[in-house]
Amino acid sequence: MTENTRNDLTIYDGVAANWWSDDIRWVRTLKNLVPGRLAWFDKHANWNSLTVLDLGCAGGFMAEALATRGAKVTGIDPAAQAINAARVHAADTGLEIQYDVGVGEELPYENAAFDVVVCVDVLEHVGDLTKVLAEVARVLKPGGLFLFDTINRNLLSRFATITIAEDTLGLLPKGTHDPALFIRPAELRTGLEKAGLVSGPMTGLGPRGLNRNGDFTFGPLPIRTVIYMGIARKPGNH
Repeated sequence: MTENTRNDLTIYDGVAANWWSDDIRWVRTLKNLVPGRLAWFDKHANWNSLTVLDLGCAGGFMAEALATRGAKVTGIDPAAQAINAARVHAADTGLEIQYDVGVGEELPYENAAFDVVVCVDVLEHVGDLTKVLAEVARVLKPGGLFLFDTINRNLLSRFATITIAEDTLGLLPKGTHDPALFIRPAELRTGLEKAGLVSGPMTGLGPRGLNRNGDFTFGPLPIRTVIYMGIARKPGNH
């Protein structure tokens, strides 16, 4: 494999037809990450009646979880086929979620449109992190909350995500990530502050056990060496 095949975002459209089937192991891994993320996110947001943007929503795992918590959810992703799968599944389950095709660098929403922006497994893939963070700040209401996770940049995170998760265990397709795009927490804090957001606490995210299918379950961890979650706020009051 060449480095040119890294950060391959076509994988999400490629499995769109089977996104909700549980037939594909790495897609199940993405689904299993949602409860682990929410175990921490739920402590920072009372979702009921909040307007929430799921930035980089893919086939809708996080968006649906938030909608079932009472949030008014909009999901956006550049993968058009994954968005279609998300729309179909939401309709089948009776959830009212708005899904749009688009990119984080140019969000098609008004200023101060959302109480919360959620962005998971995305920041390490975007073309222009500075623009994405600026757009997040723009669409957040004053006092609004940005909840995210991403991958740290160091030798251990590269080993864990590329060598183990992609190349050995097949938890993700080969080429999913480009380790050059991984983001150190200090770098992200700087980026958030430049975008006008106030950076808050961060914590780790990782495997906590196995389920009956032999797949990893996930939850918050004290170590932020590989995957870390964080929050930031837009100054002001609603």
